Amino acid sequence: MKFDSPLFDRVRVKPSKDRRPRNDTPACNWPGCAEPGAHRAPKGRAREKDYWNFCLAHVREYNASYNFFAGMSDDAVLAYQKDALTGHRPTWKMGTGKRGADHPGMDTATDPIGMFHEMGGRSTSRPDPEHKPEKRMIRNAERKAFETMGVEASVTAAELKMRFKLLVKRHHPDANNGDRSTEDKLRAIIEAYNYLKSVGFS
Repeated sequence: MKFDSPLFDRVRVKPSKDRRPRNDTPACNWPGCAEPGAHRAPKGRAREKDYWNFCLAHVREYNASYNFFAGMSDDAVLAYQKDALTGHRPTWKMGTGKRGADHPGMDTATDPIGMFHEMGGRSTSRPDPEHKPEKRMIRNAERKAFETMGVEASVTAAELKMRFKLLVKRHHPDANNGDRSTEDKLRAIIEAYNYLKSVGFS
């Protein structure tokens, strides 16, 4: 494109405002300094959202002597640092019951695995009668096999065998007029049953 073309001059748009760069940086807040204050520095404790604007030389001087804990005793500094670990929010040890009065029914809450008792809490919690721990550890592969068979992990060997026979009759091609669309499902059922037999469900 030729920039000296009369066509180019016709499409030139006059800017709506002066686009020349301006220096909007505030002046340095250091007494007697007229340099631009391009660097922010915190004003101190209890004024965390307020900042000074300093030039580079004065912000370095300010930072070298800045002490957030100035005027605080050693005990107050330690207490502040401890509270900072929890974001200055109140906390309670587990089992102290400080929040129990705020939540009705906490005294009768069930603790089936004894977690609160282990943490030093009250041992008055009753075990949940609905909670029945598994007699043996069930592996993920066994859970998947039970899902494939459509039975619970508490199934007996006789129930598992009956379920296997039912599923084979349902998905076998001979029982579906030669339809092989459920052949993959049948294969998965046979593999699941054989796996469960191999781990002791037989």
